[in-house]
Formats: sequence, structure tokens, C-alpha cells
Amino acid sequence: MILKIKKLNPDARLPEYAHPGDAGFDLFAPQAFTLAPGERAGIPSGVAIEIPEGYVGLIWDKSGLSIKNGLKTLGGVLDAGYRGEIMIGMTNLSTEPYTFEKGHKIAQMLVQKVERVEIEEIEDLSQTERGAGGLGSTGK
Repeated sequence: MILKIKKLNPDARLPEYAHPGDAGFDLFAPQAFTLAPGERAGIPSGVAIEIPEGYVGLIWDKSGLSIKNGLKTLGGVLDAGYRGEIMIGMTNLSTEPYTFEKGHKIAQMLVQKVERVEIEEIEDLSQTERGAGGLGSTGK
């Protein structure tokens, strides 16, 4: 698959895979940006992507940023029809400000096939052993 990418900011860095076999490619900061403790913001990537029909782009944390610095992406689903700038929703769960310098990794994106489903309303769902059990129902 070829993924078409347009730079919206001349300082933007094109997404790239860090290692062969990686599931996600990295998205980078086109300019410096500081996220204060407890702050939530949309961080621009400086790029727009043309995701092929039948696929979706999913934004995920960089594990090092989340584990070492308490930075959490707020999810992100980029549909095939979207052509705007990729914005990375992020919050700083730590007690320290974090500065993304220009060119630093912000998040990663996976491009995955989408299965389209038909929605049907019914009166009852089929029974299973688990049923409605959730939120710790299987124990520790």
C-alpha cells in the first residue's frame, strides 16, 4: 500500500517507521510545544494523509513517552475520507511540564483494514457463559 502524505507546514517531518516490522509509524512535532501538568491539547503534526478507502488510521501512544513522562494520547480515528491536518490529542498526567522539541516524536499511527458492518436493532442478544459480566468479573 502507498500512503499519500501532504506537508501542511514546511517544517513538518514526514511520518516514518523506526524499525522494520513496526506496526505503527511515528508522527512528529513540526514546532516546539510545551504541555503543562494536567493540560490537555491538540498537537498539530503538520501533515495530512490520504488513507485508502477500506482502511483507517488509529493514533496511539509512544510507549516511552507514556511510561517515562506520563503523556497519554486521547485516541484518534482518521477515516479514509478525512483530508485535514492530523491533530494528536494529548494530556500530561505527570507533575512536570513536557516540551516536544521540533522534530520530536509525538505519537504513532497504525493503518488497519476496516470491516464494515450493518447495524440491526434486536430485542435480545444471544446468551453466553460470561453474559454481562465485566469490570473485574473474572477476578484478579
